[in-house]
Amino acid sequence: MHTYISLLRGINVSGQKLIKMDALRAMYESLGFNLVRTYLQSGNVLFQSPAEITAELATLITDKIASTFGFEVFVLVISPQTLQEIILNCPFTKDQDKELSSCYVTYLERMPDTSNHESIIAKKLPQDEISFTDKAVYLYCPKGYGTTKLSNNRIESKLKVKATTRNWKTTVELMRMAEEMYS
Repeated sequence: MHTYISLLRGINVSGQKLIKMDALRAMYESLGFNLVRTYLQSGNVLFQSPAEITAELATLITDKIASTFGFEVFVLVISPQTLQEIILNCPFTKDQDKELSSCYVTYLERMPDTSNHESIIAKKLPQDEISFTDKAVYLYCPKGYGTTKLSNNRIESKLKVKATTRNWKTTVELMRMAEEMYS
């Protein structure tokens, strides 16, 4: 069995696309996944499966959400190894002057179009910082994610890739939970 982390975009936000976590866990279990665990109400699900292709798992979950709950959501499935790599590559955690509560990770479905980095950077507020990799975009927003111009929608639009964003605390907790599952 392999451990996976799935990140659902845009559920239980502002009363839209509501899914109770008990129902979400039951749906995952109906797909034959084991050790299904959720974190918070925002679509973070850890599970185990014998399958090895994350894109196929994401499609399976996306289709099941649509048939079970009646709406579509973007689902990204990553391995704990990928999450660990994303955590280790965050440039803001190495700077002791940075508050980790101001760090965010935008997880990318695939390698992005890199030709529009400058157009994203041009829209950032002076206090915000951004760093790009093939799997994630790292944001440092000291005045909060709600005030930044570096929104998930802007990043998706400019990089031409589907994405979902999590704060640093959630990112680290998902790694801890994944380590607990496969240890």
